[in-house]
Amino acid sequence: MESVSLSRSQRLVGRNLKTWRKLNGLTMAQLAERAGISRQTVRAIEQGAGSVSSENLMRVLWVFGLDTKLVTITDPYETDVGRLRADERLPQRVRN
Repeated sequence: MESVSLSRSQRLVGRNLKTWRKLNGLTMAQLAERAGISRQTVRAIEQGAGSVSSENLMRVLWVFGLDTKLVTITDPYETDVGRLRADERLPQRVRN
């Protein structure tokens, strides 16, 4: 069962990417061409459809230069919790 929060987040991401497209003066067709995806896929992303592949989402993020931001925010070492847990769980050294 999909949570309401997840659906809302998907719609907000889609809305944000639509705004990015408009701020960059791109039509859906132009964005689709630059991302190497179909116009229908761009529409699905902008509508927050859950059926869009992560690859296609990453392609759109790449067009706007946002792909590296997603990589950074998912890096556990970029968070306090991730760094603390890594110190607790990762071995201090590896023997040969």
